[in-house]
Amino acid sequence: MRILFATDGSDHARVASALLRDMAWPDGAIIRVVAAVPTGTELLGLSWVTVSSEAVQHQGDDVRRHFDDIVDSTARGLMKPGLVVERLLLRGRPASAIVDEARQWPADLVVVGHRGRGAIGSMVLGSVSAEVVDHAPCPVLVVRRSKMASILFATDGSPSARHAEELLATWPMFGSTPIRVVDVATAPLPLGFGMAVEVGAEVMDAYAADAKRARAERIPVVEATAARLREAGRTATGEVLEGDPAATIVASVEACGEDLVVIGSRGHTGLARLLLGSVARNVLVHAPSSVLVVREHARVAPPPEPALAVELS
Repeated sequence: MRILFATDGSDHARVASALLRDMAWPDGAIIRVVAAVPTGTELLGLSWVTVSSEAVQHQGDDVRRHFDDIVDSTARGLMKPGLVVERLLLRGRPASAIVDEARQWPADLVVVGHRGRGAIGSMVLGSVSAEVVDHAPCPVLVVRRSKMASILFATDGSPSARHAEELLATWPMFGSTPIRVVDVATAPLPLGFGMAVEVGAEVMDAYAADAKRARAERIPVVEATAARLREAGRTATGEVLEGDPAATIVASVEACGEDLVVIGSRGHTGLARLLLGSVARNVLVHAPSSVLVVREHARVAPPPEPALAVELS
């Protein structure tokens, strides 16, 4: 199994490193620790100013040494028996460099912190991390917590949700973690909402009936998903919630305190087909926990097997 961990040395990246260090990776798993070093005047954050080549070169040398130290110390902190840790400095625009490396290696999972520091290689959610989630060829884990003692799996029965389910069922690091499977039943607010009381009562009765039907439709999806996960040896329960999908998922995580949300994303169509759907995007931005996003067309690795590899010195 190949895990690409992008770090910038920030506190949030250190939280991600702590999570990776404690996860039960399969024997022979490879974690490649990378940092993206911008090139040219991007190094100074002054792309609109004429800067001498000597200044850029001097700053570039300092930045490369800085990130080399970060990558080296991070990699050494992750080393343990059965795990192979590699180190690599990337060059160029951070999001593009991370995604390109994930494709070329190829990675089975990309891990990023949810927020970074500074203009150089920052990972502010909505910029670098969000772009990596949008374009990576494999699932992406955006880390907010240093532990993974419980999981909320948000499903809707879609192909992307089935991809995420496959990952939960087969990747060994999720084997002993309890999983709460949720689906959100939604019913459109009736057009007559807010009318006179005598009319509104009839409208709300119709809405209640629609909500009941929506809930009944989601129950089999949740029950079947939880059953398949239990058949795979996982501890899984199912629950149907009601309301706006993203807001309801976030509120449920806040109430129950899961450390990780796993969610699929069907994405958009046409020119924006690579971008996350609105539900996954809102959960990614607002959830208090780490979020693992599995896009519909992302490559999901088969169950990992022990691999022979050599640690880089």
